Amino acid sequence: MEAEMRKKDPDHQFVEDLMVATFSQRRKEIVGDQPLIAEVLSRWPALFNERQIKAEFKRIVNTDLLQSFLDGLDSLVPRLLELYKSAARSGKKQALKCILDCLVRDDTNERRRAAALLGLPQYISGEDPANVIRICDAHVEILEEDMKGMQLGLLIGCESGEPDAIPREVFDVAVVVEETIVLHNIKDVVVAFSLLMGVIYCMKS
Repeated sequence: MEAEMRKKDPDHQFVEDLMVATFSQRRKEIVGDQPLIAEVLSRWPALFNERQIKAEFKRIVNTDLLQSFLDGLDSLVPRLLELYKSAARSGKKQALKCILDCLVRDDTNERRRAAALLGLPQYISGEDPANVIRICDAHVEILEEDMKGMQLGLLIGCESGEPDAIPREVFDVAVVVEETIVLHNIKDVVVAFSLLMGVIYCMKS
């Protein structure tokens, strides 16, 4: 599996067959030994791509990751946005107002989903949003500083300059675990959140 993943164009069906065959061993190692993410990356490199995170989630719970995430999110979006509006009106959550203002300019379903997700760390009292979500210049090659202190979250790469609270031009979203990028080249913020949940589930369940 490691040799196959080192190829420029790995055989995805071959990798899938290997991942299925080693599923029980992998779950025993990850759940039982609770290794650091660097060890998991080294031991199971095939796990950390969008295709295999979705596949591993389905192997664990027999449910489609993205669809189940979107179904749950859509049921919560209206209530979350109302909570954000109330908090923004109090004057204590300026960042939430910036997110909501983006919806005034472009109120699509996709943007409402992104607003609900990006607003959560801003809304939760006592939580530093930068611990979970950081927006950075997509063209900066050295990311160590951007990831510093981030134990679990998303690094959203946008065009240089002052980004919108809900980024319009997303070049790359990376899933970060223990200050390490484990998954990247994601072009959609909502999909990135679902994959973050998938990574959490695959590492803990």
